[in-house]
Amino acid sequence: MSDSSGRVTRTVQWATERVETVRERVPFVTRAVRQLGAVRLLDSSTRLAAQAFLTAIPMLFVVAAFAPSAVRQQLLDSSRTAMGLSGASLDQVKQVYAADDTGTRDTSGVVGVLVTLLSATACSRALQRVCERSWDLPPAGLRLVAWRWLAWLGVWTTAILAQGVLRDGFGAGAWLGLVLSYLTSVLLWWWTQHLLLGSRVAWLPLLPGALLTGAGVVTLSWASHLYMPRVLNRSLAQFGPFGLVFTLLSWLIVLFTVVCVGISVGHVVARERPVARLLRTPEAG
Repeated sequence: MSDSSGRVTRTVQWATERVETVRERVPFVTRAVRQLGAVRLLDSSTRLAAQAFLTAIPMLFVVAAFAPSAVRQQLLDSSRTAMGLSGASLDQVKQVYAADDTGTRDTSGVVGVLVTLLSATACSRALQRVCERSWDLPPAGLRLVAWRWLAWLGVWTTAILAQGVLRDGFGAGAWLGLVLSYLTSVLLWWWTQHLLLGSRVAWLPLLPGALLTGAGVVTLSWASHLYMPRVLNRSLAQFGPFGLVFTLLSWLIVLFTVVCVGISVGHVVARERPVARLLRTPEAG
């Protein structure tokens, strides 16, 4: 028993020494880990996933109630393209968009639209806090950023609607769609940081975060086609709608973990000495 405990203790000590060696030899890793702690990675990604989910559900019904049939079909195509929806999970979404316009509109009403907007701004506010923590900035005043929450919502809603045609390369094929997806994602996350930070950080220092976040999000989305359809349909078959909800929420947590890591590590990259000179990154503090 003592020999076993001794081996465990020696293994822990060896692992601790190796970690400290890496941290000493690779200062960038130390700074990146410290930055992820400052951003509160797990808390922030979970909060963003919950806010995005609470935004998506009412928006689904509002779009079904008020949007023209062409817009509903476009959103359905984008949902299928972005997450690889198929089979029973796709049928669940189709049922919402196939609902009678008049009945759904009466149920949703103006109150439903207002609730959707408030939920959506909660998501943008949570993302704004991640950006501010990454750049060690105090919270911006309401007058500076309030309109930016709605602007962020409008632009990202348009981008989500365009995912179907974008990934198809506007008819040219998936090879062009992949290039366009990476380019569009990088531009969107570059603009998102600048917008939600209230233009308090110049464009160039935000570029590393945009490159890391944009590439990570698109890679995750394209990889989702390999496993999400099976996981969604299996969860739906075993647990019904609750299984679908749990799977989608888990996917959103992974998605926003990628987002938080990309923005946080991008800040660290922008402050590395050679990169900071090139991008004219402001001094910390």
